[in-house]
Amino acid sequence: MTEEADTKQRLLQTACLLIWEQSYGSVSVDVICLRANVRKGSFYYFFPSKSDLAVAAMEEHWQKSRVALDRIFSPQLGALERLENFCDFIYERQKEKKKQTGKVCGCPYASMASELSTQDEKIRRKAVQIVDRYCKYLENALRDAKEEGLCRHKDCAARAREIYCQITGALIQAKIQNDPEILKGLKNSVFRLLGVGAAASR
Repeated sequence: MTEEADTKQRLLQTACLLIWEQSYGSVSVDVICLRANVRKGSFYYFFPSKSDLAVAAMEEHWQKSRVALDRIFSPQLGALERLENFCDFIYERQKEKKKQTGKVCGCPYASMASELSTQDEKIRRKAVQIVDRYCKYLENALRDAKEEGLCRHKDCAARAREIYCQITGALIQAKIQNDPEILKGLKNSVFRLLGVGAAASR
């Protein structure tokens, strides 16, 4: 990796981490540069604004998450097993974040979008794009579950979005109460929404 690429990567990683753990509004360009050990002039060489950095950081975080998501939603697994594994992944990630920072940080995309969707169109559009990607993973699992005869929902895309909304709501509650254990029963609530038992994937 070149020095220039390394500098840009440090800015992306630092911005993602700080904004996720705190908020977009509370993290300044100066703080990001300080934590990333990057000069402010270098920041503006790569990004015209903090907003542009935030959008790029969201995409960077997504690309890293895809590695885990591709494994969790592997078509080699049963459809409902994928959903269970996804819920477990969410719980474990938030539990680890609480251990590291003392805080349940919730979903970085939902947190940033809910803070800025009425103020920054670029961030709102990026959040919508990433939500659509998550929903596509869920939709594909539901289509396979339907083919396996495990659920009968006609509109898998709509049901996938309902599941995503349910998961996002649980993440918000876990963040508000600073308690990752709220997410421990997430898979059971998702399965109830589908009208199947949690043991059906075993």
